[in-house]
Amino acid sequence: MESFDVVIIGAGASGLFCAAQAGYRGRKVLVIDHANKAGKKILMSGGGRCNFTNLDAAPKHYLSNNPYFCISALKRYTSFDFVDLVERHALNYVEKAPGQFFCEHSAKDLLQILLTECEWSGSEIRLNTSVQQITKNEESFTLVTNVGDIECNALVVATGGLSIPTLGATGFGYQVAEQFGLNVLPRRASLVPITIQPAMKEKLSTLSGVSVDIEATANGVSFKEPMLFTHRGISGPAILQISNFWQPGDDLQLNLLPEIDSEQHFKQVRQDKPKRALETELTSLLPKRLVELMKQDFSWLSKPMAELSNDQLAEVTQYLTHFDVQPNGTEGYRTAEVTLGGIDTDQVSSKTFECNTVKGLYFIGEVLDVTGWLGGYNFQWAWSSGYAAGQYV
Repeated sequence: MESFDVVIIGAGASGLFCAAQAGYRGRKVLVIDHANKAGKKILMSGGGRCNFTNLDAAPKHYLSNNPYFCISALKRYTSFDFVDLVERHALNYVEKAPGQFFCEHSAKDLLQILLTECEWSGSEIRLNTSVQQITKNEESFTLVTNVGDIECNALVVATGGLSIPTLGATGFGYQVAEQFGLNVLPRRASLVPITIQPAMKEKLSTLSGVSVDIEATANGVSFKEPMLFTHRGISGPAILQISNFWQPGDDLQLNLLPEIDSEQHFKQVRQDKPKRALETELTSLLPKRLVELMKQDFSWLSKPMAELSNDQLAEVTQYLTHFDVQPNGTEGYRTAEVTLGGIDTDQVSSKTFECNTVKGLYFIGEVLDVTGWLGGYNFQWAWSSGYAAGQYV
């Protein structure tokens, strides 16, 4: 039987980063993964360019049953620390939005940095390796795999969540937690497009591919970002963000003109440019295809503003500021970027990431009940939690 100081299950962002940290401490480290390639989710994220951190990463950008859990790790390994690392490896990166850093060329460049760090630290990576059974005695764990048995003193579960099963995502990490008596909180797909009712989907079909800047609000939380109409419903940054907070049955408010007081604006235009058609004014504010769709509900849009009553302007304003897409659910784990929920953090040390009740068992990354907003926050959680555990395994 082969023996290692540390075995990490999962060759994704948190697992690879933890391996390098532990390896640099002189630990004999093995990373195993059932997939045929390391870092698959890294490679596809951010349109293949990976939004690998956010300079504004702070506890307020994370959802968890215990909102204090992430504070320690995020303080000990910050987004600036990770930027320093990639700069030492001469990664070319760009800031696409304030604080959001992407690889300039390809996420392959970032994955290569992680693999290089593992190599330099002496950590070994084995792919196509599935864990069939885990047992524990007083001092060590024994892993039965499809390629032989492995023994280790510290076992790190870095298996990610349930999102994008086509990349190999499974619930294995949650099964390990439950095997050792840990509580796993309810999980759901998040940072995910929202689907809409069939009749409304048919009505909005002409808008597929149209993007509009909106404000999305659910359960007291709002985001001003672009929304994209798709052939299945609505997507884009605003919708992915609000999906962390909205669930089927909840009210979802979409304001298509968030930067202006719509009703007052239209009244002012009526006063200043009475001959201007409302349709013309709307086309200056919104995508033309959306205005064309509105004409199905408002036959008088082509009339001059001077002919429109206050009630008519109020009606259009209500339509635009409470745009009803009739949401009915999400696209689920198939396209979700993350899994919200997971292993209850009350059972894990926020300093070491070791399980409070099982010595030598660690959980890091997305498998835990810590979910970041869209914009590089979840990758930063992978680096921070992987770093923290890597100092102690």
